[in-house]
Amino acid sequence: MTQRAPILAQARPATTGLTGKIRVPGDKSISHRALMFAALAVGTSRITGLLEGEDVLRTAAAMRALGASVTNHGAGVWSVTGLGLGALQTPDDVLDMGNSGTAARLLCGVLASHDLFAVMTGDASLRRRPMRRVIEPLAASGAMFAARPGDFLPLSVKGAAEAMPLTYRLPVASAQVKSALLLAGLNARGITSIEEPEPTRDHSEHMLRHFGAHLTIEPCGDGRLIRLTGQPELTAADIAVPGDPSSAAFPIVAALLIAGSRITIEAVGLNPLRTGLFTTLQEMGADLSFSHHRIEGGEPVGDITVTASALRGVDVSADRAPSMIDEYPILAIACACAAGPSRLRGLGELRVKESDRLSATLALLQANGAAVSLEGDDLIIAGAVNKLGGGMVETRMDHRLAMSALVLGLAADDPVQIDDARFIDTSFPGFVPLMRSLGATITLADEAA
Repeated sequence: MTQRAPILAQARPATTGLTGKIRVPGDKSISHRALMFAALAVGTSRITGLLEGEDVLRTAAAMRALGASVTNHGAGVWSVTGLGLGALQTPDDVLDMGNSGTAARLLCGVLASHDLFAVMTGDASLRRRPMRRVIEPLAASGAMFAARPGDFLPLSVKGAAEAMPLTYRLPVASAQVKSALLLAGLNARGITSIEEPEPTRDHSEHMLRHFGAHLTIEPCGDGRLIRLTGQPELTAADIAVPGDPSSAAFPIVAALLIAGSRITIEAVGLNPLRTGLFTTLQEMGADLSFSHHRIEGGEPVGDITVTASALRGVDVSADRAPSMIDEYPILAIACACAAGPSRLRGLGELRVKESDRLSATLALLQANGAAVSLEGDDLIIAGAVNKLGGGMVETRMDHRLAMSALVLGLAADDPVQIDDARFIDTSFPGFVPLMRSLGATITLADEAA
């Protein structure tokens, strides 16, 4: 991965409300899966609205290296001509997954059930993220893995010549692990059964059906039992990728916090297993309205109109985490600006994201005057009791921390700076110009130069 110099950025408190109608980039989770499933299908699939951030482009490059034909036709329109299950080829070079834990973990599932050899690596952040949670259960399929001590990338995979179906109960709710096991089960003879302790985002299940796989889903305790019939004939299918609700979170919170704001975000994915943040914000008093509901590619989609609101503190139970796991940093910003205390419970999963997001979110808030503390895996935020802003935030190569800090700068009393804006492009290319189009004041050091 070519290293570029860090780009300092600063957000200054807004003097007028944010206004306008926008679209956010395509859903990152769906974009990764669309490329992978299309590469495993027979025929050519057309994908529109694909997120063209660095994370997803790494997945596109990996599927191309494994033998699929992956072509960009411009403006988020791509075509993928797949090889069919079992036909992926040993790549000529190492697969560099950049900053994307989703791509790396899901690809482990793809590789595990194909008779090939591959090596994956990533950037410095990804090489610190543990892979044991996927390679341990995938080894039961017959695949062989070798990783650095601690099960870190670089990682070599020797896929199984005759993959075995898996029966596994997830120890913690994880859509990435679930999806990796389902991807491995696609090319295994027999039924793969995955039990999750609580429901997690189900984009993989929707997409499996969309491409012709047979699976059943039934309640199991507080979670679900998913059974997938292996070795189906996956057939090419077109996919329209909706706007990413995790990306929409940033302009939504900015508009809620800045007086006089009213914005509309069009064509956002509204999968109920992804909308925990919207529910939480409404519990805090947020004025969010939803319209133009429809189904696209098996996924619910709609428009969201956001009006500035006086937010109050909230107590969020741990069982909501799977539906908003990526949104806790920006929720913490909303809580820091709200009236009254908030407690965000059960955030241990944030410790193994692009950074240790739990400690990083704590540091972000502390650097900008918020009264905040950790009790175990709970984040406790006193609310708007201090003057906020004025700090420099270490982003730790984490795109969501970077955007959260810039939103704080727009709503705070004093500007907020971040040490590096480069990694925003992994999930939200065009974030700064989009926020400027709404009226935000965000400057980049390279522009000043």
